Amino acid sequence: MTDFRLTRREFVKGCGAAAIVGTTGASLMFADPVDAAVNSYDTVVHLFLRGGIDGLNLVVPVSGVDRTFYEEARPSLKIDTSGAYGALPLTLSGGAATGFGLHPSATGLRDLWNDGKMAIVHACGMATTVTRSHFDAQLYIDLGTPGKYGSPTGWMTRAWETRPNGSGTLPALGVSGTQPAGLMGAIDAMTMSSPGDFSLNTTAWSWQRTRSDSPSGLRGVSETVASLWNGQTGMEVNGRRADGALRLIGQQGYASLPATWPTGNFAQQLWTIAQTIRFNLGLRYATLDLGGWDTHEGQGTAGSGYHYYQNKIAELSQALAAFYAELNGTGEMARVTVVVQSEFGRRVRANANGGTDHGYGNPLLVLGGPVNGRRFYGSWPGLNPETLSPTFGDVPVTTDYRRVMSEILIRRMGNANLSQVFPGYTGYAPLGIMQGTDLAPKVEDSAVTATSIPSLVVPDASSPTLATEQPIERAVPDWQRRGPVDRMLVRRER
Repeated sequence: MTDFRLTRREFVKGCGAAAIVGTTGASLMFADPVDAAVNSYDTVVHLFLRGGIDGLNLVVPVSGVDRTFYEEARPSLKIDTSGAYGALPLTLSGGAATGFGLHPSATGLRDLWNDGKMAIVHACGMATTVTRSHFDAQLYIDLGTPGKYGSPTGWMTRAWETRPNGSGTLPALGVSGTQPAGLMGAIDAMTMSSPGDFSLNTTAWSWQRTRSDSPSGLRGVSETVASLWNGQTGMEVNGRRADGALRLIGQQGYASLPATWPTGNFAQQLWTIAQTIRFNLGLRYATLDLGGWDTHEGQGTAGSGYHYYQNKIAELSQALAAFYAELNGTGEMARVTVVVQSEFGRRVRANANGGTDHGYGNPLLVLGGPVNGRRFYGSWPGLNPETLSPTFGDVPVTTDYRRVMSEILIRRMGNANLSQVFPGYTGYAPLGIMQGTDLAPKVEDSAVTATSIPSLVVPDASSPTLATEQPIERAVPDWQRRGPVDRMLVRRER
């Protein structure tokens, strides 16, 4: 038997490396000081509304036959068309009515619409796979492989790794307590819940690092451990990289949430992304979640008193409006696109518990400086029960969400490698949501391995098959390709 012993020095090194190396990218080393210049590159922010938001009470039919069907299906859950808690009308740039309005708590989103900086895609979602499982639907979207799981990488990881050019100190960021599945396998990404909490979580707080009020001569654990990572073993190399990530975040000028912003964790997360964009670290992809949309009972509508859904919409709208205003004031928003997406919508008909059950198609929001806004995109199927019968009373999906994301990749990120980012997706054509230059999509036979599972799959027989070419080789160690998948469904408060 081998007598395995650790010296105190080796033990401290091992604990420090194990604590943080899993949350940092392999190429994150030291960064330049804060640079407030307006970025010359684009950033995509993906906001996942986990739990399945009720899109029909966010984007509300306010006129015509669809209003009649809507009121019949939701007699006690409908949003009014007028009054103090009536839907906020959505009009086109010329003032023409669209037949839709926003939830009355979504004033910030309404203002972005009126400014031409927000677009809405009707009946969007996974066009080839139907599932009412939160966990399957979320994972399909995070991985970019509807109907399949088992991909070693997330769609944002592949979007960054197949880029035609560009580099960055911090190209991808997940604002989360665990690694987002969309960034799974990324070796350049960083995940953190907040900049203030991004530190070695070991020993007493006052010992973790040297502070201005530390006793004379105290050397914090972070400084001590960093000085020990000077060898060439795998642990020591990764320890230096992790230390570089800590220093990268530590030397940026992350500030407290401004007084003009709404309060709460979601606003704080958006504020972290806004500052990271402003620091000009090369951030191309950022992702965050807002959970709590699984409203099977007690959903509420809009009005005086407590309405759960009303409060959630206000939280979403106010924080996004603050994020836009913050970056628009200094010019960065001209190159930022925010996608607001949920795994699926809710049923058209309210249930007996004052809520809505799992559905299918849903509105998808795109907002930002490069957006051709104040317009609806996609095809609205209507709410006639006969139209909805093939999808069991749900709003069907008429626009594949990958079509929207592909347009952003091509026109804003200059990345036409669609089959690598979204394997199996063909037949792309731009909707016209984004400003930018079109590129011919590059389609390959297979760009990523994933495992099929039984599902209701509707093949798109009309999609053309484009020319193929060889996939880009990726040399990524197995330990970096595998990461924890956050399948947690954030339940709403009771």
